Amino acid sequence: MLYELAQVNVARLAASLDDPSLSDFVAALDPVNAAADRAPGFVWRLQTEDGNATGIHAFAWDAGGSAGVIVNMSVWTDVPHLAAFVYGEMHRQILRRRREWFEPMQQAVTACWWVAAGERPSTDEAERRVRHLRSNGPTPFAFSLREHFPVPGTDRGEELVRGPDDWLCPA
Repeated sequence: MLYELAQVNVARLAASLDDPSLSDFVAALDPVNAAADRAPGFVWRLQTEDGNATGIHAFAWDAGGSAGVIVNMSVWTDVPHLAAFVYGEMHRQILRRRREWFEPMQQAVTACWWVAAGERPSTDEAERRVRHLRSNGPTPFAFSLREHFPVPGTDRGEELVRGPDDWLCPA
């Protein structure tokens, strides 16, 4: 069976999306999404007819006292391609400003897992993966880019793989 890498990340909004304090973030959505769509290894991303996922309601249980939670979910061919985009300069420019737009979260905000090629994960599945990662740490069921697992059925099977040091976001 062939596999692809699903990923979800969530953020607690510091203000509503129409608040002027988030205008730079909102303005960056289309260019960043377009760059992801063109990136090597990109397969699919969750989006509405607006071209992004800001209107998708998921992870409401994780909102805390924030203005709400936004979700980003996508599928990639593999870990190195997703990491190349996430830690690439364009995306890092946005990550560097995340403290302006999002409330800090002490728990995992990103989860990855392998899906059968062609499968598109649901937000319900993504919520289960994030909860699992937060409760159990990285496992083959849910892991991070920094500590991930190989494609199922490979020789390395369930061996935890640590990503390179430059996969840590200095933002």
